[in-house]
Amino acid sequence: MGGPKALLRIGPSSFLARAVELLSRPGVEGVIAVLGHEFSRVAAEAGLSPGVALVENPAYREGMLSSVLCGLDEAERRGADALLLHPVDHPLVSPTTVDLVVTALVEGALVAVPSHEGRRGHPAGFARSTWPALRAASPGRGARGVLADRPEWVVHVPGDAGCTAGIDTPDDLLRFGVA
Repeated sequence: MGGPKALLRIGPSSFLARAVELLSRPGVEGVIAVLGHEFSRVAAEAGLSPGVALVENPAYREGMLSSVLCGLDEAERRGADALLLHPVDHPLVSPTTVDLVVTALVEGALVAVPSHEGRRGHPAGFARSTWPALRAASPGRGARGVLADRPEWVVHVPGDAGCTAGIDTPDDLLRFGVA
């Protein structure tokens, strides 16, 4: 992609600033951004609002689960009851989708996942009682492995098309109208 995905632009915002704004919803007490590659540059250039907790993942080359674990450590330190996992390369999620995931968690879901047209999307919400399973996940399977191993935990909520729209290539930027 020519640089960190977090710094790609969607309108006037970076992907990361857009994710922070998206997750700053009622029922969400704080936003933790886990940054790996080019931590200092992303932190300086993303245009983040004050109050976002930045956590550096020095093991980012080990895969997405390493970032999940860094975020989990910070969420535990803050005494959170649940967390939302949202990859930065999904900037098109609607606030309504986030609200439905949060509501499902508040209503007692152990894991809440938005789905659109039969596909799971983001953000996924995990209640605190599921965190040991996230910690025990294998790096190759990550959070998806937890969903596969514990389908009885998962509550699916309606998601918008953006919840499944991952932007991984320059062609994706064009296809989703971001570029």
